[in-house]
Amino acid sequence: MQNKTVNVIGAGLAGCECAYQLAKRGIGVRLYEMKPHKKTPAHSSDGFAELVCSNSLRSDRIHNAAGLLKQEMRLLGSLIMRAADKNSVAAGGALAVNREAFSKAVTREISGHPHIEVLSEEVTDLKRFGDEIVVVASGPLTSAGLEEEIRSMSGEEYLHFFDAAAPIVSAASIDMEHAFFASRYEHGGDDYVNCPMTREEYEVFYRELVAAQCAQMHGFEKDGVFEGCMPIETMAGRGHDTMLFGPLKPKGLPDPRTGREPFAVVQLRREDESGSMYNLVGFQTHLKFSEQARVFGLIPALKHAEFLRYGVMHRNTFLNAPKMLDRYYRFKKQPNIRFAGQITGVEGYVESASSGLMAGIFTAYEMLGKPLPEFSDDTASGALCNHVSGAVTPDFQPMNINFGIIRPLSEKVRKKEEKNTRIAQRALDRVRQTIEEFSII
Repeated sequence: MQNKTVNVIGAGLAGCECAYQLAKRGIGVRLYEMKPHKKTPAHSSDGFAELVCSNSLRSDRIHNAAGLLKQEMRLLGSLIMRAADKNSVAAGGALAVNREAFSKAVTREISGHPHIEVLSEEVTDLKRFGDEIVVVASGPLTSAGLEEEIRSMSGEEYLHFFDAAAPIVSAASIDMEHAFFASRYEHGGDDYVNCPMTREEYEVFYRELVAAQCAQMHGFEKDGVFEGCMPIETMAGRGHDTMLFGPLKPKGLPDPRTGREPFAVVQLRREDESGSMYNLVGFQTHLKFSEQARVFGLIPALKHAEFLRYGVMHRNTFLNAPKMLDRYYRFKKQPNIRFAGQITGVEGYVESASSGLMAGIFTAYEMLGKPLPEFSDDTASGALCNHVSGAVTPDFQPMNINFGIIRPLSEKVRKKEEKNTRIAQRALDRVRQTIEEFSII
């Protein structure tokens, strides 16, 4: 198998990471990407690794599971993490990126790699590859043709959930007389623009939000909502105070003009290094564009906001992975076919890239005739592999990385942050041991 080429379908986060991990080990890759000839409803650019929902890769602190996973990926030589770190923008304790610069960096690395051939075409027939290895990293918006091919090949039904992207506003249009810079609990610098609301202002906002008109929904959009990316109007509909414990939470954000925490606070996060654009944190939405301008304009600091991008909602598609995949992301019925990214049932940018990294390393070692590295469930990377292949549930659902799926400590530690930090330190030590044991470079 050593001289064969691997076919990778999709140049998103997972596909690019997988292709890079193979190519850096001297294995030829044919990377198929249907852009620019064809795009999904959620994509707008022609670049690789396009970030659709948000520009944030979430927390970068190791006592947070997402921060731990990112650090493991750095140790394993992740292309996605290297590009993210080089193109980061200020976001307190989180890792956020200039999404255009990030995409360009990944595109440049992949397109210029001597072992990667990029083919701009849509793949809808996996049988064309015969017994060659294929890694399907087609993302949460897999094209209808490829989706039907996988459905007929697997015999398993797909599951669907929904993902919603938050609006972006021009920094120059934010009324700073009604806003202030700060990070929650003073973690990080003054990285967020905070838009406070009084009780009366919140009451008006809430009333108009729950009554606002949503964009027309198709049949597939009416089955459910993914909790980790819930539209703001859905959250508001669950109760008057629900948003006050979510994206409008005022805790840790005292208004410097009063010295007191406001009744509610909307946070805006920088979209680019220059700070010319900001997205509304937690404001993923399916409202009509005109309704977004009207209702979000009731936030005092956004009364005259210029919306550079309105929020959109789209379908995500994922496999019933525990029935279909093993812990190396291989299709059980036909092991030359593998899957990576959000189609496997991992949720989030970092998790998607991690599955691509793992699939790339596993496939490379298999092709080179080496024992496959073992990542145990006391690491974040291994825990995700286990979740995808071994979750025991009648209703498999997408999952962000979290400490609940990582093996707990043998001893009891009461303080949550201390406990998570110790789990993280153990995980990083174990990853370093695996790197040394299997000579992962």
